[in-house]
Amino acid sequence: MPYIKKIQRDIYEDQISQIAISLLGAPDRQAYGELNYIISSLIHRIVTPKNISYTRFNGIIGALECAKQEFYRRMVAGYEDKKRVENGDI
Repeated sequence: MPYIKKIQRDIYEDQISQIAISLLGAPDRQAYGELNYIISSLIHRIVTPKNISYTRFNGIIGALECAKQEFYRRMVAGYEDKKRVENGDI
């Protein structure tokens, strides 16, 4: 769930903004690879040999899946609805 308390968001906001600015400056074909690299790097840095467990793996996969679904729900679905109205239904 991305709706964490503001005080928790504030810890990360500057770094996230800098990453977003960097990604926006890259061509699309490059930015998506870089986004994948950033996400993968974060995951690899929080999973260490000392904390490997199914619970951690499951939690990370769950966070990735929920982030994907939240992106679809908040951004993609509305765009698709708009295009359906503009271009006609199936």
